[in-house]
Amino acid sequence: MEKVAIVILNWNGAKMLTRFLPNVLEYSRKDATVYVADNASTDNSVELLKQHFPEVRLVLLDKNWGFAEGYNKALEKIDAEYYVLLNSDVEVSHHWLSPLIEFMDNHKEVAACQPKLLSENDRDSFEYAGACGGYLDRYGYPFCRGRIFDFVETDNGQYDYDVEVLWATGACLMIRSSDFKLSGGFDARFFAHNEEIDLCWRLRLMGRKIFCIPDSFVFHVGGGTLPKNNPMKTYLNFRNNLLMLYKNLPDSELNKVMRARMILDYVAAFKSLLTGCVGDFKAIVKARRDFKKWLPEYVGIRSKVQQMRKTENIVGIYRFSLLWQYYVKGRKKYSDLKTH
Repeated sequence: MEKVAIVILNWNGAKMLTRFLPNVLEYSRKDATVYVADNASTDNSVELLKQHFPEVRLVLLDKNWGFAEGYNKALEKIDAEYYVLLNSDVEVSHHWLSPLIEFMDNHKEVAACQPKLLSENDRDSFEYAGACGGYLDRYGYPFCRGRIFDFVETDNGQYDYDVEVLWATGACLMIRSSDFKLSGGFDARFFAHNEEIDLCWRLRLMGRKIFCIPDSFVFHVGGGTLPKNNPMKTYLNFRNNLLMLYKNLPDSELNKVMRARMILDYVAAFKSLLTGCVGDFKAIVKARRDFKKWLPEYVGIRSKVQQMRKTENIVGIYRFSLLWQYYVKGRKKYSDLKTH
């Protein structure tokens, strides 16, 4: 068994691999093996890897399985103590792996962790996709230390301490292979978006812990596959978030949260329509419709998830409404939130 497998999932990302893979190879430890799992790319990704990066191990998948099932299938073929799921558009820093490995080696109760995620385009700012560790409000809206909705903070070292979080970003996620397998991995139906939050939430229900370790930091381009304000991204985010809530919420919270979300989702849909974002309006309505259509299939899945539950009190799920704090109270920084 290898110590660490760095696994980059790729789909038509030859340009990103050319730009960032040399950096990963140069700055990763000798006990880490770099893999690229290719989701049946139609560009020259595979030829590029074979010709210019022969030290990288290739895992060739038969079609584009998306982020969730792509990683599930790739990791089945890799035997390592730790997996590091790394986006192809991430620039790593010197010695980025050591703080993560050392923390995981010394904290066996921790299933997964992430580094501090900074913007590759504005290196003094956090990056949207995970910043410095993630949380949820009571209605399932994700936010991070360093990012709430579209407001991203400048990194002034204000979150430079290890902290337990609800979820770690899938852009750079270190996870014990044993925990990944025990949890069942990613929900393949998600395809992309919210899959890492769902996985981390399930791990938390199982009594495992998730941390952010900012002594390690990387730089993320972001939006490489689907840019922001893309209706497909809107659809996946809304649909998958609803499925995640249905699976993981306790019985005592499920009905009232889902009723509130139905109202909030349609408010968001009509706001999109009124502001001229017709694509987003259609995406949200379709997400609600497909969630309802898929619900019968998720009854059994929810039952299995709830049977794994070892605790009711999950660190990182706050009781407040993030929408209220952000839009009404004007609290746009994590440090400004009233968490009690």
